[in-house]
Amino acid sequence: MATMTSYPHGVPSWTDLATPDPDASKSFYAALFGWTYDDQATDQPGSDYTMCAKGEAAAAGMMKLSEEMAAQGMPPVWTTYVTVDDLDAAVAKVAPAGGTVMQPPMEVMDAGRMAVLADPSGAVVCFWEARDHAGAEVVNESGALSWNELISNDLPAALAFYGEVLGWTSETAPMPNGEYTVLHVEGGNPQGIAGAMPPPMEGMPSFWGVYFMVDDAAATVAQAKDLGASALMEA
Repeated sequence: MATMTSYPHGVPSWTDLATPDPDASKSFYAALFGWTYDDQATDQPGSDYTMCAKGEAAAAGMMKLSEEMAAQGMPPVWTTYVTVDDLDAAVAKVAPAGGTVMQPPMEVMDAGRMAVLADPSGAVVCFWEARDHAGAEVVNESGALSWNELISNDLPAALAFYGEVLGWTSETAPMPNGEYTVLHVEGGNPQGIAGAMPPPMEGMPSFWGVYFMVDDAAATVAQAKDLGASALMEA
């Protein structure tokens, strides 16, 4: 078990789920991961933000996918947040490096400040400048965040972008079904802070995916199916 109280600049630190049916999602992850929930009011009426806990530690977030978001074509999605020391400085680098600022820096009450951007290949990611909320308190144990992965239709452009904006470096190694890139940043885990690869299936858009650790992948997939999930790739 690893309990986190802070994250270095450039390291993925949080994830949250935008879902059209928060009650169904809560029931699913409570049964699958043992999560408990704390609904917190936000500045916008009717838009609670749910903190998902594993034991007493914050594991992830959850919020309702609004009708406006859905009308704009946004699907239910897990979003990756990357910690930055200076949000304004990081966001200022986005456009010159070929990215798009989708939501400029905004206050998130006392928790911190965030911005939403898309890299040159279209993958959406959030930058997070922490105040009271550093990020996930529990990682790398069953039911907790364990890895973040960029799926990109233009990996060279995306890697150049993150290198320019966040200072990431990368190393690529052959795999049985292609190549896999491990991303690094100064102060991060020497074994890597995230991964990157081209889409494994034709027609898949660029996106940031998240991994949650489980004790038995096959058993967890079977349980997820029993709870109403669909398996896109078997364990």
